Amino acid sequence: MSATGESGEKEQMNPDHMNEAEAAGTDDIDPANSDAAAGESNGSDAEIDVLRKEILTLREQVLRKVAEFENFKRRTREEKDALMKYGAEGVISDLLPVIDDFERSLSAGKEHPDFESIYSGVEIIYGKLLRVLQNRGLTAIEAVGKPFDIDFHDALLQIPSADVEPGTVIDEAEKGYMLHDKVIRHAKVTVSREEDKSTEEGA
Repeated sequence: MSATGESGEKEQMNPDHMNEAEAAGTDDIDPANSDAAAGESNGSDAEIDVLRKEILTLREQVLRKVAEFENFKRRTREEKDALMKYGAEGVISDLLPVIDDFERSLSAGKEHPDFESIYSGVEIIYGKLLRVLQNRGLTAIEAVGKPFDIDFHDALLQIPSADVEPGTVIDEAEKGYMLHDKVIRHAKVTVSREEDKSTEEGA
């Protein structure tokens, strides 16, 4: 054969070899790419399912907490109403015997008009009432002879006095009381002040 013939055969063979190579290359690549894409799709679907389940779980938890909070608010409201309605029940129950004693003393006073016996009976009842209230945390505020304290005293008058320091409580018009550590009524008092020097000089 001539060189030209061999060259022609080579030129005729080259396209066929190229097509086979391309076909072989296509056969080798496409299945792999297809499997990878399918894997990614399956993985995404699985992740979405997991997220959906988590969302449902969280939603149920939120609804449960909301229901529990509503129940808590209802119980708190009922307890508050009961406290407001029956909060004084203990004190009233403790005072009922005192009321009975007052009624018996009044009845006895009508039948036996003896001032001394009435006074003694009232004194006993007063002591019993005071003990009941003290057991509940009631205490009297000390006032006379003490320095005036705005947290405990309510000044009605200021009177010049040379016997005590200015700002000293010298009289009590109405006793004050505390319930535990809370002032429930300020003591109404008269407080000393410095004497007017101009008046003294004029005298």
